[in-house]
Amino acid sequence: MTTPDTTWPDGRLNSFGFAKPPHATRVVAAMSGGVDSSVVAAMLKAEGYDVIGITLQLYDHGAAIEKKGACCAGQDIHDARNVADQIGIPHYVLDYESRFREQVMEDFADTYLAGSTPIPCIRCNQTVKFSDLLRTAKDLGADCLATGHYIRRTEGPNGPELHRAADASRDQSYFLFATTRAQLDYVRFPLGGLPKTEVRELADRFSLPVAAKPDSQDICFVPEGSYAKVVEKLRPGSGRAGEIVHLDGRVLGEHDGVINYTIGQRRGLGVAVGDPLFVVKIDAPKRRVLVGPREALMTRGLLLEELNWLGLGTLEEAARAEARVLVRVRSTRPPVPARLGFEEGQPAVFFDTPEEGVARGQAAVLYDPDGETRILGGGFIARSLPADARVAIA
Repeated sequence: MTTPDTTWPDGRLNSFGFAKPPHATRVVAAMSGGVDSSVVAAMLKAEGYDVIGITLQLYDHGAAIEKKGACCAGQDIHDARNVADQIGIPHYVLDYESRFREQVMEDFADTYLAGSTPIPCIRCNQTVKFSDLLRTAKDLGADCLATGHYIRRTEGPNGPELHRAADASRDQSYFLFATTRAQLDYVRFPLGGLPKTEVRELADRFSLPVAAKPDSQDICFVPEGSYAKVVEKLRPGSGRAGEIVHLDGRVLGEHDGVINYTIGQRRGLGVAVGDPLFVVKIDAPKRRVLVGPREALMTRGLLLEELNWLGLGTLEEAARAEARVLVRVRSTRPPVPARLGFEEGQPAVFFDTPEEGVARGQAAVLYDPDGETRILGGGFIARSLPADARVAIA
């Protein structure tokens, strides 16, 4: 039988949308040891929620201790524990190392070897954080999972919606497009409406030991910023030599492994023909790096895989209607106008104006052009549709 102190009979909702007071609402706070997630845990505790902090150990402690400024490393686990002790909440460290290696690191290496450009932070959110951790939160009897991501969850007329963060400079919507409807029902993002400056002020106000800690800048398991070194370590012998080939068929030189090249790269090619050359395609099976002029980087559209749709109806219905969208193909680029449609019987995105340097394996995130903040979903780029026919033929 429900007692009066655990349910509000008059229809009131707490800040997380539940019809009961905060003290009767259990929240699992994902604590990476950084400022953002620490502030989330402290805010919720101050509001009276029943908070449990969880930190994930994602990779080898020996390597982690030497790595500063990356999430889920040894020092970060220590910092998360100190924050939890200070604000007075239970804290657990879960060993997800094998799961992280399998779902994120191994995928990272295999994607690079296939000639694509992976985004491990999206994979981590997809598999470890919003799947495994979410399941653990439910096992603990939590009403929801709260994270320190900068993105907004709002209640729309047809259920919860995902929107870009109020602070555009901190917006993480590109990395969270794969959040499913079921996950969106359960996850909360308390920082989505706050600027970073205010979050730092809150850290000072709560006297958190991490208040002055710098933000993470790197991929956590790439200790020296060298993707190629990580791939070579995970897949010994992957740096096999091959040819650097011009789009006109000329062999210009040799490379020491396709893992050292990305679409759009200009510097470090080791070849010269007078005019600037860019990497326009990577043919991993043949170990060829194709180079050409800048105009060869232009892409008129995309075919996507592992699609996630958060808009009205289905993605197929939106494609049949040639719905207008905004699409972002790199986390550092602004969304650009496009329309949905079909190519070779598959849902596709067609740019109003060709985009430059689109890489297979990256994400294409779709936004509602009406208001420009709602995330409609997206997918990983399976193939680009080049504006230059030579790129498709090569």
